[in-house]
Amino acid sequence: QDQIVESGGGDVQPGGSLRLSCTGSGLRFEDYNLGWFRQAPGKEREGVACIGWSGLPTYYADSVQGRFTISRDNAKNTLYLQMNSLKPEDTAMYYCAARDRPGNCDPSHHSIWGKGTQVTVSS
Repeated sequence: QDQIVESGGGDVQPGGSLRLSCTGSGLRFEDYNLGWFRQAPGKEREGVACIGWSGLPTYYADSVQGRFTISRDNAKNTLYLQMNSLKPEDTAMYYCAARDRPGNCDPSHHSIWGKGTQVTVSS
């Protein structure tokens, strides 16, 4: 059974950093475009950053451009999201998802999802 598991979330003060990781079992990440998504209470799920199967191209939401970096290690079947200069508005559940068909960093284009890891930014 294809499964994705996220880790690395937690509580952090504004201006701090976190590194999220996402690993897959039952599926080879190199066969998929991957992305990080987030959903805050009362808001729709949104694309944060996405990356092609080879590491390119990358896409970032305007709200995280210059602060977050997405990367992948296909040999380790792992996706990462380095988050720096975190802000309270970054507080959300963060999800990793895989896409194996044409599309973009739209949540509806991704078919395999993890259960998420919570990120809370507050002082």
